[in-house]
Amino acid sequence: MKKWSFIIVVLIIIVVLVMVGCVGKNISTILGNRDFVILTNPDNVTYAKEIVEFGKENNINVTYEVADDLEAIDMLKTNSKEYDAVWLSNSTWIYMLNGVSTLNSKSININPVVFGIKKSKAESLGFVNKNVYNKDIVNAIRDGKLSYVMSSVTKTNTGLIAYLGFLNALAGSPELLTSEMLKDNTLRDNLISLFSGVKRVSGDDNFLQQMFLNSDEYEAVIATESALININKQLESSGKEPLYLLYPLDGVAINDSPFAYIDNKQDKLEEFNLIQQFLLNKTSQKNLEDLGKRTWYGGINLNANKDVFKKSWGIDTSKYLMPLKYPSKSVIDDALDLYIDVFRKPSATVFCLDYSGSMYGDGESQLESAMAYILDYERAKDERIQFSQRDKIHVLTFSDRVNKELFADNGRKTQELINGIYSSNPRGGTNLYGCAQNAIQTLSSYNDEYTKTVILMTDGEANVGSFYNLESDYYNISSRIDEKIPIYSIMFGNARESQLDEIAELSNAKVFDGRSNLIGAFKEVRSFN
Repeated sequence: MKKWSFIIVVLIIIVVLVMVGCVGKNISTILGNRDFVILTNPDNVTYAKEIVEFGKENNINVTYEVADDLEAIDMLKTNSKEYDAVWLSNSTWIYMLNGVSTLNSKSININPVVFGIKKSKAESLGFVNKNVYNKDIVNAIRDGKLSYVMSSVTKTNTGLIAYLGFLNALAGSPELLTSEMLKDNTLRDNLISLFSGVKRVSGDDNFLQQMFLNSDEYEAVIATESALININKQLESSGKEPLYLLYPLDGVAINDSPFAYIDNKQDKLEEFNLIQQFLLNKTSQKNLEDLGKRTWYGGINLNANKDVFKKSWGIDTSKYLMPLKYPSKSVIDDALDLYIDVFRKPSATVFCLDYSGSMYGDGESQLESAMAYILDYERAKDERIQFSQRDKIHVLTFSDRVNKELFADNGRKTQELINGIYSSNPRGGTNLYGCAQNAIQTLSSYNDEYTKTVILMTDGEANVGSFYNLESDYYNISSRIDEKIPIYSIMFGNARESQLDEIAELSNAKVFDGRSNLIGAFKEVRSFN
């Protein structure tokens, strides 16, 4: 009875508090703890745990969800009420949140997006300890002296900001970039030359770092300054050559890392202000600087941590960085369309599709729906994952052997591919290794004018062929063409993950989980080629 009496007393106290003026307060505040959800990009996750700990100390239950900036914008536009704050890379995206009310946005740190080039290569190009302009980089790429890897322009902030930065600089750094300027033939030629140097594209900034560190074949990478600092730390700890960072005098794309309140009328502004003040206090700013984030404003800091911002890596915090301006949303949309159809390096892609007996029924229909979506230009265009007319697409259906070989010479003309996929019938075993071998052999005939990618989809365990044979063929072909072609896998049904991980490790690629959303997995993997 005592226990029940205590509970009744607590309930009476809560009711009285509400009646005397706490109606507008969340009950969790009265009891001493409130939920606070932050939507953050992957780059800021490096400091997310500290925010969670700060929240615990202040009776705020902080949780966070991670999404790249462009994905986060879509999430906020459709379901902003799920979040209390957003921490993105660039204020440009905050300004584009039409219909979403944000308040008190403040920059937490700044992070340039620049080229990192192996130092010996930078020296041979005459870039070390010299004034470099964006046109100098383009000329080196046009002359076949420099190639690089980067994040997806259409799916990541880093890739898009880098593209807009080059676009603005090569257009002559106008006060305001317009769609009319995008028609300039010289500008177009320069951008085609710039992207002709792309070796691989990653739809994920973190995977880009991992991909670069896993291979010695890449000589340069476009990434944020903090990511390049992290790469250099790992390279030096492994006894490898570090990257030399380039900061063109005619302009650098810069992220300003805004932390903003999402006003859902939930009365959580007090909690937001506490967290924002925590991020801006001296301790947090020092910790962020140690992670390679610039926490000073105005561009110059003579007292920056020299063990992090190393001059031998090309980083000079005594020099002012010329920030590039970003255009309006309509110009960005036009620029993205041009990138996909004109500037982006054309791709050669092989889809290996599992049509073994286990795919019969729901698996078959889901696969066909996914491929119909990806290959339909108008539908795929809505999410900017469409192929261009310069892209080449091969589709191999397999069971215990390759059953069909379909081909489209123009990425916009894919109806025959779709028809061929729909007319395929599941049967037999699962020889995913044999299909991957066929795919690598097919792509080895393409020259460096194309980025090359294999996308392997399976719902079961390989029971025909062997990884040993695939590995042997892969090394032989890679040695012959002096290039490792990535084999990305989409796991579905009862696929054996360890087999797919083995293939991903072999080709410096990754595995996507399509078990709950196969179309979603295909859309995600499209940002990697």
